[in-house]
Amino acid sequence: MYELFIAPLTEVYFQKALIGGSIVAVVAGVVGCLVVLRRMAFLGDALAHAMIAGVAGGYLVMKMIFGLEAHAPGMLLGSLLAAIVTVALISFVARISRIKEDTAIGIMYTGIFALGVVAVSIFRHYIHIDLMHFIMGDILGVADIDLWVSAFVAAGVLTILIFFFRHFQLATFDPIMAASIGLPVLMLDYLLTTCVSLVVVSAVSMVGVILVVGLLITPAATAYLLSDRLDKMMGLAALFGVTSVVGGLYLCVWLDSAGGGAIMLFCTLQFLVVLAVAPKYGLLARWLRLRRLVPQQVVEDVLTTVLRHSGPTPVAVIKTYVHDDRGDLARALRQMIQDGLLRQAGEDYELTEKGDVEANNMLRAHRLWEKYLHAIGTPHEEVHATAHHLEHIRKGGAVDYLDEKLGKPDTDPHGKVIPGGSS
Repeated sequence: MYELFIAPLTEVYFQKALIGGSIVAVVAGVVGCLVVLRRMAFLGDALAHAMIAGVAGGYLVMKMIFGLEAHAPGMLLGSLLAAIVTVALISFVARISRIKEDTAIGIMYTGIFALGVVAVSIFRHYIHIDLMHFIMGDILGVADIDLWVSAFVAAGVLTILIFFFRHFQLATFDPIMAASIGLPVLMLDYLLTTCVSLVVVSAVSMVGVILVVGLLITPAATAYLLSDRLDKMMGLAALFGVTSVVGGLYLCVWLDSAGGGAIMLFCTLQFLVVLAVAPKYGLLARWLRLRRLVPQQVVEDVLTTVLRHSGPTPVAVIKTYVHDDRGDLARALRQMIQDGLLRQAGEDYELTEKGDVEANNMLRAHRLWEKYLHAIGTPHEEVHATAHHLEHIRKGGAVDYLDEKLGKPDTDPHGKVIPGGSS
């Protein structure tokens, strides 16, 4: 037990990785909630990849002008400028052409990423950047300056999010209302993009492109499966980000693997577990809901059976006319009582006012379909059975269309009155 859990904590490299990764995970998880809700995940990926051009530019300037190697603040400033240029170009292309924003993101981030790669290769005598390190990161080799930069950026970004939380919340869920009450929605968009850029550029040198994008998206998506409130979602996202870092670092030590890959693997496995067992939006909960779901066809058949019986209807009569191969009838009757469509009269069932309206709508659909089938030459003995299947097709104004098409008939082919439509 000591060798598995305590021994790694005594190592300085593990402590630095734990602290740096947790700082990045908290701020990335919180900002990532807004990124996920606004469907900006691809933009986060674009900013992360565009960083290499900014890192190369910052490295080159600091080396050629100040003679400094790998100066973190200089590369941070260059990366931030690259992020701003990337966002500006994406916005410009999407605004002045017929190219959609997602396509513009794909074009610009690959182009700027390629610019950075070319710059690194051309000025390789001045720029000493390991591209694999940039993409994959080296969280087990975190420098002190990286810790300080990420801590200051995290503090600044979290302060902005706390001060403008209500503004971001309203602009995310209802931007039209936010604009109507005078909130600067466009400015908030730019502010959020700046926050995302700061998080990305402060973390890329420490955890790499892949991990920073993963920590922006996956913990927030995991929290989204468990919460319907933004503040709770942000707290859960920060927690899932930290557990991903802790679990991934232990995994990397135990398996002797790459740190960034182990963290992202643990983060993804964590998401898959929550996806399976989330009480409201998980796969298990969805399967249970589908198991309990009463088929609409059974409900509608019960309504028309009780309507045609004209009074309290015994269960035996309902069973005669309602096909119940899966044993849904008892559950359907309970559900219809809860929904206010039926009420019990002793051991029998009768329609409520709401149920009577719905049943007449079903009967109207059935008889209009019979009229239509008769009009197109369907054999008389097949009209009723076929209409019984088609009567359940009522979406998109199908029944009203039939009524208009047939000239608003009063009776079906059997001479029975067709009820008027009700809402």
